[in-house]
Amino acid sequence: MIRTFGVTTDSQLIEDFPLEDLHKNELDWYWVDFDEPTESEFVLLDSFFHFHPLAIEDCLHRLQRPKVDYYADYHFFVVHTLNEKSLEAEELNIFIGKNFIVTFHHNHVQELDLVREKLKRDASFWERGTIYAMYKILDKVVDAYFPIVYKIEDHLNAIEDQLTFDMKHFSMDIVFDLRSDLLWLRRTILPMRDLIYRVLNSEKFDLQLQERAYYADISDHLVKLTEIVESNRELTADIRDSYTAMNSNRMNRIMMILTIVSSIFIPLTFIVGLYGMNFEYMPELSMKYGYFFVLGAMAIIGVSMFAWFKYKGWLNLFKQ
Repeated sequence: MIRTFGVTTDSQLIEDFPLEDLHKNELDWYWVDFDEPTESEFVLLDSFFHFHPLAIEDCLHRLQRPKVDYYADYHFFVVHTLNEKSLEAEELNIFIGKNFIVTFHHNHVQELDLVREKLKRDASFWERGTIYAMYKILDKVVDAYFPIVYKIEDHLNAIEDQLTFDMKHFSMDIVFDLRSDLLWLRRTILPMRDLIYRVLNSEKFDLQLQERAYYADISDHLVKLTEIVESNRELTADIRDSYTAMNSNRMNRIMMILTIVSSIFIPLTFIVGLYGMNFEYMPELSMKYGYFFVLGAMAIIGVSMFAWFKYKGWLNLFKQ
């Protein structure tokens, strides 16, 4: 589907007109959006707009890294939007010239709908031209990153609290999944940050002082997103280390409990084993109350060792 918007020289907004009318109407600038284009619509990039073959090839073969290519009378941008559910990057291609913007995307981009609504409501939007319209598109794309990043951050904070209070039902698989999600986000956000940096520092993309401030704001947002993603990746590593340490401590406590129990029963087992030998001449076997004496000795040894461990505070391990 192709959507068209145009701003006439007398500051009137027209929309949904045929491409053939682009040259008939007196337009100050226009925006053509290829939304999930068909094969017949795709060829218009060459037959109607006559864009460079390499740029058209980048539109066809997805997924390209975010970048900007400079041509004689227009610039070609590749930016990434994020699928909120799968976190997969989806490519948005933008051709921008002095009096036109052409966007091309294989998947529907909700951020463009928001920009179009802004275009319809705000008359001052029309007067600022393509550079400002391009800023609004990039700004909406980058703003859509924040809810995704914040959602992962909140999830990690909840996991950290769960690890502290309920280790028994904690699963590290969730942390590894979130770390993988952060890696996907990092692969999108870092190239986007580099892209905006190139725009701000390129002489070919001629920005006025006020326009530069808008794009610098996008750069600040991407720097903030990068810091959040990096800090969250460090948090996943801290959770992993904390889990390993707590698990090791738990195993050590279990081993110490087993050691205490074993220490009590080792001398008792020795006595039982000693009198379990089938020798004919064992004086204690002929004693009338020998059995009770041995049981008493075993009880005294067991109680004494238990009292000693309690005095040392080692039995507190059973309460943890």
